[in-house]
Amino acid sequence: MSSKKAHRHAPDGLILAIACVAQFMVVLDVSVVNVALPHMGHDLHLSQAQAQWIINAYVLTFAGFLLLGGRAADLFGRRKVYLLGIGVFTLASVAAGFAATGPQMIAARAIQGLGGAILSPATLTIIVTTFHGPRLPKAIGAWSAVAGAGGAVGGLAGGLLTGWASWRWVFFVNVPFGIAAAVAAGLYLQEKRNRDATVQLDVTGAVLVTGGLTALIYGVVNTTTSSWTSPSTVAWLIVAAVVLTSFLFWEARVASHPLVPFRIFRSRPLSVANVVMLLAGGAFFAMWYFLTYYFQNILGYGAVRAGFAFLPMALAIIAGAQLSSRLLVKTGVRPLLLVGSAFATLGFLWLSRINPESSYWRDVLAPAFLCSFAMGLLFAPLATAATAKVDRADAGLASGILNTARQVGGSLSLAVLGTIAFDRTQSYLHAAAAPASARIAKLAYVAGYARAFEISAAITLVAFVVSLGLPAKVGHHSSHAPAANPAGTAAGAGH
Repeated sequence: MSSKKAHRHAPDGLILAIACVAQFMVVLDVSVVNVALPHMGHDLHLSQAQAQWIINAYVLTFAGFLLLGGRAADLFGRRKVYLLGIGVFTLASVAAGFAATGPQMIAARAIQGLGGAILSPATLTIIVTTFHGPRLPKAIGAWSAVAGAGGAVGGLAGGLLTGWASWRWVFFVNVPFGIAAAVAAGLYLQEKRNRDATVQLDVTGAVLVTGGLTALIYGVVNTTTSSWTSPSTVAWLIVAAVVLTSFLFWEARVASHPLVPFRIFRSRPLSVANVVMLLAGGAFFAMWYFLTYYFQNILGYGAVRAGFAFLPMALAIIAGAQLSSRLLVKTGVRPLLLVGSAFATLGFLWLSRINPESSYWRDVLAPAFLCSFAMGLLFAPLATAATAKVDRADAGLASGILNTARQVGGSLSLAVLGTIAFDRTQSYLHAAAAPASARIAKLAYVAGYARAFEISAAITLVAFVVSLGLPAKVGHHSSHAPAANPAGTAAGAGH
């Protein structure tokens, strides 16, 4: 009885904190591993290409099960799903921290991503079912700000933890926060769920899309050791095609309550927004990965210094997001998408001029800042476009699909650009007349990074062209935008 009373009279501030702490953890773990990645790869005996899976394992399961997690809280109750998500996420963090081999780490990260996919939507459900009237926008604003901060400080936090303690602490740091959040939720969070909900969970759809994307990315990354026509590469690509085709068939013809109802893509603004997010978000995602290796392996930065090197870029994301949310009322969506993708294209072209003798302050900071600012500019207009022409009942689904597109784009972009960079590096080394010296090796690696940035510029240029397909009148009129924007901002800030 006393437990129920505590649930009823828990302060709203405490409920908001329970939601925000968990969302901070989920978003932080998308970006916190970046600076620590070279150290993890060295200790776990993973090549640079293999180390990508420490990121991909998390992002793929997070993206594949995110929409499923969004429906779970409504069906089974926000408290129950929150506790399940925080439990899975925290235990997986412990497993990742103690991982002794690459496969153990990748498996732990995949489970961690699943926990995040369960937990993240539950945090927003907690806020929406707790706060009403004028208090709701303020609560969502606080949730969005904390989530954005989690993504923004990830690089710095990863650098500090790795440099001052060990890379293992980028995972162990989740444990005290996870335990505190779980205890608080168990004591004070009242259970609420939609008792009229009849929608079933499309677990089959989530498994198919996650498995298909994993096979596709594995096939692409496999080309770093085998040719595109090798039996192993072809086999993985065939598996990916079969599984993804099965996913499309399942969603369109079989599933009674599909994970992704294709009818929602009749909205042209939503379709354009998702393609732009897939492209631009993916290019930006890969930028942090390549700069991480450039700072530490080429410029010789330690983990702490590399973390601080990312701080101006995090601030640029926040500045761009704040500016675009204010300009959106005056300009509408399309001008901001065009300016943001154009800035990103210029920034990536500028970054492609790096060399082993480049200076962070002279040659890297300005273009990386421009790319980051451009990504910030895209957040609000993309969220608005995604929800502008859909029914109110589908606004949450549309926002979730946009978030998923960003995560999927990040994984695909990292796999493709990582493979292109590796091929460029190998070609440079093979062309060297003598055995590779330390200088030749640095030149080869930087040639790979520069090629990846050139392709990123081409990708964001395609995003610019796709943005032209957006109707000119899509603007700030959508009543769904405030609710959708936080999800997009939170997800995007991490990279």
